[in-house]
Amino acid sequence: MTVPGIAQLRAGLETLRDIRQRRKCVAGPGTRILATGRIVNPQASKHAISIGEFSWIAGELLIFPQSGRIRIGDYCYIGEGSRVWSSCDVDIGSRVFLAHGVNLHDNDAHSQSARARHAHFRELVTRGAASFAELVESAPTVVEDDAWIGFNSTILKGVRIGRGAIVGASSVVTRDVAPFSVVAGNPASVVAQAKE
Repeated sequence: MTVPGIAQLRAGLETLRDIRQRRKCVAGPGTRILATGRIVNPQASKHAISIGEFSWIAGELLIFPQSGRIRIGDYCYIGEGSRVWSSCDVDIGSRVFLAHGVNLHDNDAHSQSARARHAHFRELVTRGAASFAELVESAPTVVEDDAWIGFNSTILKGVRIGRGAIVGASSVVTRDVAPFSVVAGNPASVVAQAKE
């Protein structure tokens, strides 16, 4: 009888974690939920989060309990520390790279009303759950095929990142980005053209 080595043990634990995370989503063949990856799906259907084939998830995919949907295509990478949050609809095409620390949201996360935010949080901390959902503004957010989102960038609700576009590191994208454009800054603006 042989004792498995540390590498084998680590690989076994990663496989077990991957299997547990997959129960919360639909993932195609070859897709991996990496050690830092996290799927947060409080909805009844695991189909609310779908990931295509051969994609690697090292960040967090989160949908709201009452609504939200995330679709990710084939051969994508969601980097460590990245957050893709949906209360409406997030659609990420194929061959898309989100570097580490990217925030991509289709919503404002909280109500614009200070009173509603406080009441919601107060119920969470005193009762363990809120009796109501905050009214949160949302709009579908789309990242088309072959786009690359640089590290620590933020993509806000209602934005469409065009095919093959590149978002420079630490950019804040507040409006649509044309296909094969390179944008950077806060707010992001066009600085160059990408290659096909």
